[in-house]
Amino acid sequence: MRMQTECTVENLARMEHDFEDALSGFMTGRNDVDVICYNCTSGSFVIGEAPIRKKLEAGRLGIKGTTLMTGGMAALRALGIKSVSVGTAYTPDINALERAYLQSEGIAVPAIEGLSLKTDVDMNKVSPAYLRDFALSLDRPDVDALFLSCGALRSLDVIEEIEGCVNKPVIGSNQASFWHCLRLAGIPDKLDGFGRLFQL
Repeated sequence: MRMQTECTVENLARMEHDFEDALSGFMTGRNDVDVICYNCTSGSFVIGEAPIRKKLEAGRLGIKGTTLMTGGMAALRALGIKSVSVGTAYTPDINALERAYLQSEGIAVPAIEGLSLKTDVDMNKVSPAYLRDFALSLDRPDVDALFLSCGALRSLDVIEEIEGCVNKPVIGSNQASFWHCLRLAGIPDKLDGFGRLFQL
């Protein structure tokens, strides 16, 4: 997907107009795809999951569209999570939208903290070790799980380690999407090394 340099609410919303260009670039002549995922958590709730899924599925018989936020919500529901502490890469205005979205879906968010990063380059540079410590700082006794929100953060490598420290589920955007896309494609494999979610 085309994206401007900075991750702002306005630039995330602009991506809604670029779906067809992006899809036409890699879907030409393909008839062996079961699932297409829009891989941006913040864009998912800024644009809206339903409009994105509609665009992904339009004219593509049998293909299931999903988003990183859809995968995250499916993961939270599968694990029976009712409240989360959320760590993000985002600025406070985007965090406020994410909190409102999660709460509208019945998930309590006692705490949400962002790294206030504005570019994918900066988000990608955050080390897994830093994300581990960041996640541990977010843990609270009144939450069922931790959610590391942003597809540009490299949380996948440390999810299981964090779970071992906090003794509760840890959801990361890419981990949840990975799991959800497999399940939508009818693949039930349980995989080690990616946290409790992948045992469902």
